[in-house]
Amino acid sequence: MTDVTYTRATADTAAGLMDELCDVYADAYGHVPGEDSAVKTSAFRDRATGALGARNYEVVTARAGDELVGFVFGYSLRQERDWFAGLDPAPEPGFTDERGGQRTVVLAEIEVRQAWQGKGVGRRLHDEFLTGRGEERATLSANPAATTTHALYERWGWQRVGTVPGRPGAYYREYVKFVRPLR
Repeated sequence: MTDVTYTRATADTAAGLMDELCDVYADAYGHVPGEDSAVKTSAFRDRATGALGARNYEVVTARAGDELVGFVFGYSLRQERDWFAGLDPAPEPGFTDERGGQRTVVLAEIEVRQAWQGKGVGRRLHDEFLTGRGEERATLSANPAATTTHALYERWGWQRVGTVPGRPGAYYREYVKFVRPLR
């Protein structure tokens, strides 16, 4: 199997990778019966492009030769984002305080092409991204029906903290929130 190279980059570089990121995203999910893949990939492009302007945005890519086989990106959470709005069960006081955007990093997306899934690429992307961050903790959102993915996150040290309602136009009606300490 070809060696995989992992590279960390900023929003400027990621903007030039957007078509490749969308290709990986589409491949990672494949065709799901009853879903319009083009709509889902278009929604991803909108989210990914919007994230480029976030504070401390970074992407880590995985390449096998010239092929992008996976990526992860995220950014520092801002207080006004209301990431945990409506969290059920309600968190302890202070849980949602971001203290100047240096407390929490959002792991916004982690995607690996189907042919590379199960080969450690996702875990390495995850670890590379989180190891380079300076925040105290990380958070991510997950599809509520993706229980296999939830179990994987828990094996990787994430703790489920509850669910939040999806915002207007969101892909899911609710999302499961996870948190993981970084220091």
